[in-house]
Amino acid sequence: MLKQPKGFNQFSRSGFTLIEVLLALGLTAMLMGLLSTGVYVVSRDWNRTSDVLDQSLDEALALLQLDRALHGAFPHSYTDEETLSRYVYFIGEDDYLSWVSTVSPQRTPGLMAWELFSDEQGVHLVLAPAYSDDPADRLADASAVLILPNYSASFSYLYEEIDESRQWREDWYGEEFQSLPLAVYIKFTPLADEGRHEELEVLARIANNQHRALRPNNLTLQARL
Repeated sequence: MLKQPKGFNQFSRSGFTLIEVLLALGLTAMLMGLLSTGVYVVSRDWNRTSDVLDQSLDEALALLQLDRALHGAFPHSYTDEETLSRYVYFIGEDDYLSWVSTVSPQRTPGLMAWELFSDEQGVHLVLAPAYSDDPADRLADASAVLILPNYSASFSYLYEEIDESRQWREDWYGEEFQSLPLAVYIKFTPLADEGRHEELEVLARIANNQHRALRPNNLTLQARL
């Protein structure tokens, strides 16, 4: 009678059955599925957080540039070709603002004309060099850049009355007052379909609001007040 080789039974029992192999493959597939789902969720949340952070940084940078440009507002004067009179350039309305500043984002030497307005896309900025002519002509030929998407801008201007009390008004025209306002307040409101945004504000004091040669027209100012 033939005898089985020594250790044969131990060798035959050391492998895995088909059921065990299938069970191991199923568990491995389930673990890989859970891992891939977790990686996708983490990656999606990371991308969403990164997008929000990038947007916040862009908004903060835009507000900082506007604040610096308003602090550096300059009572730039130009000569009207028709009347040959000199006027201080500053156009301020409740939904539009244009002024000349000593600050330039590109660090360009000389004065820079700024223009801010908003439409259905957001708040736009226009820049142009300010020379001895009317800066509005150069701004009209320059291109607008969208700096705050999904926002609208409103503006207010601080003036001082004769009794030295200070009030905010909705417009300010340099050619009439021959000076700049004491301060500018800008409120950036999210558009109706962008509720995830928050309101933004800029309050900038204008130190150099008086021209060295041209005096404010107090009569015109009092009439408009």
